Amino acid sequence: MKAQSFLGTAAVGVGLGALLLPAAALADTRVSPATTPVGGTVVLTTTCNPKAGDAIFRVTGPDRDQNVRSTTAAAGGGLSAELFTAGFTLGTYTVAATCGDGSDGGSATFTVTPIGGAQAGTGGRDGDTGVLVAGGALAAGALGGGAYVLIRRRRRAGATA
Repeated sequence: MKAQSFLGTAAVGVGLGALLLPAAALADTRVSPATTPVGGTVVLTTTCNPKAGDAIFRVTGPDRDQNVRSTTAAAGGGLSAELFTAGFTLGTYTVAATCGDGSDGGSATFTVTPIGGAQAGTGGRDGDTGVLVAGGALAAGALGGGAYVLIRRRRRAGATA
C-alpha cells in the first residue's frame, strides 16, 4: 500500500510535467538569416497554429520595441512575417512570439550589422529552458512529496508497533 501511494504521487507529478514539456517542444520561433545588414530583410517564423489566430512577434533591441503581426502561413506550417531592417541601430535584437491563443511561441535573436558587414547566418533560436525547468521541478516535487509521504507512514507504523 505504501509503494502505491508513492507511485501515485510520482505519477501525478510526471503527468503534470508531461503537460508542460510538449509546449516547450512545440514552441519554436526562428529568424532567418541570423545576421543581416542594415536595410536587409529577416523572415520571422513561428510554429504557432494558424487556426488559433494571428501570431504577434515582439521585436526588442537597441532602438526597437515594436510588434509585428503575422497572418501569413509559413511553408513548413506555422506563421511567418518579413521584417525590413532599414533604420535599425546596429546590434542584437530579440524576437518573442505570442500565438493567437495567447500561448508562448518561443523566441529567437538576430543581429543587424553594417552594410558590407558579416555574412548572413542560418537563423537563430533561443532555447526554451524555462518550461523544461518547470516540468522538471514538478516531477522532482512529486517524487519528493511521494518519498515524504512514504517515510512518514513508515515512521508512524514503526511508532505504533
